[in-house]
Amino acid sequence: MISFIIFLGVFFFMECVTWMTHKYVMHGLMWYFHADHHQPKYANVFERNDIFFVIFAVPSIVLFYFGVQGGMNYLFFIGLGITFYGFCYFMIHDVLIHQRFKWFKNTNNKYLIGLRKAHKIHHKHLGKEHGECFGMLFVPLKYYKM
Repeated sequence: MISFIIFLGVFFFMECVTWMTHKYVMHGLMWYFHADHHQPKYANVFERNDIFFVIFAVPSIVLFYFGVQGGMNYLFFIGLGITFYGFCYFMIHDVLIHQRFKWFKNTNNKYLIGLRKAHKIHHKHLGKEHGECFGMLFVPLKYYKM
């Protein structure tokens, strides 16, 4: 039971980590890697922005390794929470919103429509300044009512 609580806690905590990273790192120090993501059309299949998937995967891999070496201890479940959040982020951000893969073209789900609206507001700014809606899975309620 404690393993599931750790997993779930890390999953929800990752939204805070994502928000902070997106606002202060991607739209700050590492804008170079994130800038192409804010352009209307992608020039390539991959973006420089994809480096952030690798950056977030490294701690997960390390935590999985040491968690398994320690007999499936809490580190494994922290890594699992980070990985599952990353999977959900990928499915929402890259598949549903940006349609990098044409798996889910249409939805009538109010939650998913709200996520799309909030992300569209985020992308209306092509530069790194004046951004809003830096989270991914949890966005302000006003976007569900628009």
